[in-house]
Amino acid sequence: MDKVSQATMTTGVINQAPPYCGYNLAESDPILLADLGGTGSNDSAREELIKFGEQCGAADALDLGRLANVNEPVLKTHDPYGRRLDVVEFHPSYHALMRRSFEAGLHSASVESMEPGGDRAFYNRARKYFVMSQVEGGHLCPVTMTNASAMALTQAPELAEVWNERILSRKYDQRFRPASQKMGVSLGMGMTEKQGGSDLRQIITRAEKVSDDTYVINGHKWFFSAPMCDAFLVLAKLEEGPTCFLVPRILESGEVNGLDFQRLKNKLGNKSNASSEVEFNNAVGFLVGEAGKGIKTILKMVTPTRVDCCIGSAALMRAAISRAVHHTSNRSAFGARLIEKPLMQRVLADMSLDMAASEALALKLAHCMDQEGEDSQAADFLRIITPAAKYWICKSAENVAAEAMECLGGNGYVEDHDMARIYREAPVNSIWEGSGNIMALDLLRAMHRTPDSFMNVLGMLEADLGPAGKVSVEVLQAAARTCLEDEGGARLLTEQLAITAAAAALKEVAPAAIANAFIETRMAGQWRSSYGMLDARYDAMGILEWLYPIK
Repeated sequence: MDKVSQATMTTGVINQAPPYCGYNLAESDPILLADLGGTGSNDSAREELIKFGEQCGAADALDLGRLANVNEPVLKTHDPYGRRLDVVEFHPSYHALMRRSFEAGLHSASVESMEPGGDRAFYNRARKYFVMSQVEGGHLCPVTMTNASAMALTQAPELAEVWNERILSRKYDQRFRPASQKMGVSLGMGMTEKQGGSDLRQIITRAEKVSDDTYVINGHKWFFSAPMCDAFLVLAKLEEGPTCFLVPRILESGEVNGLDFQRLKNKLGNKSNASSEVEFNNAVGFLVGEAGKGIKTILKMVTPTRVDCCIGSAALMRAAISRAVHHTSNRSAFGARLIEKPLMQRVLADMSLDMAASEALALKLAHCMDQEGEDSQAADFLRIITPAAKYWICKSAENVAAEAMECLGGNGYVEDHDMARIYREAPVNSIWEGSGNIMALDLLRAMHRTPDSFMNVLGMLEADLGPAGKVSVEVLQAAARTCLEDEGGARLLTEQLAITAAAAALKEVAPAAIANAFIETRMAGQWRSSYGMLDARYDAMGILEWLYPIK
């Protein structure tokens, strides 16, 4: 063998997939283009979505996601002379991602929904949020919180008038200066404390009134996300009880408000996003809502935040499986492409059923957000299904990410590819805004407080599912009766309800063969401990060809 041939054997690259990029992340997604309640294929929102999908699928956009996580944010507590500084420095890739998300309006739909022509603001935003989540999830934390904060600010009309105008701007402005001097703003939040966790009644941070609606706040927060936001919604105690305050990052005088950052959290994933611990040192805050009613005020943020968790986790699933489909379409073993192997087809298709149903359900929730003010059925669906959907979709993302990584073999396990980052990102949405037990308990509370809403939703699901609906609803009713006496059974009900709602949502946007495959394999009650359990009745390759562009 000559030297050239020997060199080719050791340095030439054969039987490896090309880099994953160049896909239009919107146009290649039939569920995203199904356009629930839309006006048809000429809808300008659809054209905007497709353009955004092309931008986000490009190599440069995907590389921004990598760079923002490799170059983590750094906290600078003091300047060289010992003065408090309390700033977080981000890599330029993070700012580039924020700029793209702001230009797309991912931070402002809650305000836009209140404006003329905003009747589809949440749904149109959700589709773009789904696309951007496949690029990078960490920077979307402050984007989500900014969008959700406007819902809480409705309890403080004078503050809302000022801040909503700032939120409406699609300009991302990273400069460290008072909000009134910036082209656009972002908002964060601070609720959790060391001793309290999800039980917000246990907070010890306190506020003291100094004039009218102005207070000074002292205490701490164990998790204080996106510390470079321009303002934060914070819970602190008054004599009346936990109360919500808007705390600016920098006062209008130019003085830095009393937010002393202790450290940034060293997280498993979500590396691009700065999550901090903070102490309040006479920080100035402004009352939002009624004194003592802070938890009720903050609950206005819960639904949009949880829906974003659903969208983001469904998008992570699509990102993971898309990379697995790309890899197996371009790699051969034992005489054929991996994707042509029956067992690989069934693994990919089985995962894809959960992904497709999760995406359909998440987008339906966003659609209901647009309708809830005028449609009681949409309001009931949102109230009952949101905690169940967050429970199931976010947990499914963890399993899908692991299985999709396995499809790439060793390449999936090294940091040179995206799969490791996707895998580390997957658990965050299960924890953020309420872990699994919190979701199950919230569902029980919703059932107790609004039993008519629960029954209305079951009626909707029965009608939407057709022949499978009656038996499914009977199973849910039995599980609900059990939970009335045994709170410990809440997870069983929560998962069954989520899967049933996901099946009904998938029927609205997918071919019958795909929806029926999900219904028959997920709702029949058999135990499924891993993916690849589809039998020969189902056209695995047909499922993949409908859901993904296979090269």
